[in-house]
Amino acid sequence: QVQPVESGGGLVQPGGSLRLSCVASGTIVSESTMGWYRQAPGKQRELVAAITNIGRTNYADSVKGRFTISRDNAKNTMSLQMNSLSPEDTAVYYCNLGRTLSGVNYGMDYWGKGTLVTVSS
Repeated sequence: QVQPVESGGGLVQPGGSLRLSCVASGTIVSESTMGWYRQAPGKQRELVAAITNIGRTNYADSVKGRFTISRDNAKNTMSLQMNSLSPEDTAVYYCNLGRTLSGVNYGMDYWGKGTLVTVSS
């Protein structure tokens, strides 16, 4: 069964950096679009960045130029390098397998349990 697992969250000061990782099992992983989503307290879950199996990417406007998404198909992993973090980036970050670059769900929709990122001084 496909079950993405996130890691790398934590507490960081404003202006700092963090790197999130996601690993998933299954032969479909290398063929599927993967993405990072986040949900802040009291807000809806939103797309942060996504990447197709061949490396096409999409970023939310709020993170363009600060976050970089990447993946390693041989290892079934995906990463999110987050730089210049601000308190507004504080959220639980979720790994998704299956949604499109723009976040549309066409039926394949696997989620990790999330990892908390807190940006605070």
